[in-house]
Amino acid sequence: MNKKDEFINVYKNNIRRDGAEQLLDFLEHKCDFFIAPASARFHLSHEGGLVTHSLNVYYCLKAYMERARVREEYGLTASDETIAIVSLLHDLCKIDCYRPGFRNVKDDNGIWQRVPSYDYVDSMPYGHGEKSVYIISGFMRLTREEAFAIRYHMGFSGTEDPRNVGDSFRRFPLAFALSTADMEATYFLENND
Repeated sequence: MNKKDEFINVYKNNIRRDGAEQLLDFLEHKCDFFIAPASARFHLSHEGGLVTHSLNVYYCLKAYMERARVREEYGLTASDETIAIVSLLHDLCKIDCYRPGFRNVKDDNGIWQRVPSYDYVDSMPYGHGEKSVYIISGFMRLTREEAFAIRYHMGFSGTEDPRNVGDSFRRFPLAFALSTADMEATYFLENND
């Protein structure tokens, strides 16, 4: 099964909220979600990287939420639908933003080489997490916890006021869990890709 089919399978098996079908149709037919890279130059900066990253975050978040300590000591739970929504859709802000291009890099011998890369061109510069919330909300309603989790999924590595990040993590622990899953996927699963 390819990553697109895997994503659609996870999506359809977990997300049944009003508007979910329309959002999936948008992702399949009206934007570049399934072919977009996850970044311009770093993790999964190749065609299909965004869908791969979204699935990686889903599996990391699902595993995190299944930990006994998380459930028993922290009291953190979320429905399968919520886990799928926040992880699979947290980076919709990246759709239609990457354009194929080139950059110059030195090879092992110190000679400049022209290599393929991506340029980031955002026609809707609404921020990172908040843009994802905005796009999703055009199709289906998010709970407050889901919206905050997606909004603050970059955690302290983003440009947000650290007081807002910390306060969001305290009020909405799912935001911390999603941020942890995003970092795990990015720095451990996708580090060498």
